[in-house]
Amino acid sequence: MNKIAVVTGGNGFVGSHLVDMLLEKGYHIRCIVRKSSDLKWLADKPIELHPIGLENKNALEKVLHGADYLYHVAGVVKSKNPEGYFKGNVEATETLLEAAITAANTLKRVLIVSSQTAAGPSLDGRAVTEEMECHPLTTYGRSKREQELTAQRYIDKLPITICRAPAVYGERDTEIFIYFNTFSKGITTSVGFDQKKVSLIHVSDLVRGLIMAAEAEKSKRNIYFISSSKFYTWKEIGAVTSGVLKKKALTIPVPHAIVFTIAAIAQFLSLFSSKAATLNIEKARDLTQSHWICDSDKAYRDFGFRQEISIEQGIEQTCAWYKKEGWI
Repeated sequence: MNKIAVVTGGNGFVGSHLVDMLLEKGYHIRCIVRKSSDLKWLADKPIELHPIGLENKNALEKVLHGADYLYHVAGVVKSKNPEGYFKGNVEATETLLEAAITAANTLKRVLIVSSQTAAGPSLDGRAVTEEMECHPLTTYGRSKREQELTAQRYIDKLPITICRAPAVYGERDTEIFIYFNTFSKGITTSVGFDQKKVSLIHVSDLVRGLIMAAEAEKSKRNIYFISSSKFYTWKEIGAVTSGVLKKKALTIPVPHAIVFTIAAIAQFLSLFSSKAATLNIEKARDLTQSHWICDSDKAYRDFGFRQEISIEQGIEQTCAWYKKEGWI
């Protein structure tokens, strides 16, 4: 009998790649989605779809009955107010974990997908580790840290593992896609005049790491960064992108003050829109940090995870997919 994995947010960028890899490994998949979810990345796949959201504990209990693994990927990354972040990332997680308790006798692992924003950037140029004190910069980051703390309160009732992701790119992504799209048009920007360093992982490496963490006995009750072994400057990323696209792009440095000004204007204009601004003052604080880097050595020590997809290979296959889909 196939192992059963329940996935929240399986319709999204990371979640859909996780579903694909779990299917390859022979899992039976139950996806919890919202009624309003765009399901294009799940179309025609041999999975169970449960459009119940994350607010109805009784409905969640039914979906979780008999499950072997629970992957909680769903979350709120944009909101017009703090309540939206905390409702989507903290309250929803607590409801899900309460429901999971009823399936505790079969659940081998509950894996919570968190973010490096919960820990915050490196303030001294050293890669952030799981042991360091957290200092999230944004409301989103604070909500993800609170999600982690909420999950840790259930650690004596459920076999929980928390995995933090850095910046993620790859096929189906719409965020870092903006960088590749503008580059393909011959323009790119750099934030400030210093050489910023980032941890950057291809989505296939990330979901492989999530599955390894969920299946490893040693990872129970632990937090891990699932990240690239290398750190990259945007100049290095630009050089690789230029080689892949066979195009040079004009780099326009944008001073930090201008980034904050644009963010303030976008945030003000969003007051008159139903959607939250992609760039706001908090996001500007994120973008202007010099080091968003984290250390994945703990994941290697405990269950052997290492980045396998190089930046060159990852950007090549990502851009090839964007071209095939007509995105660039």
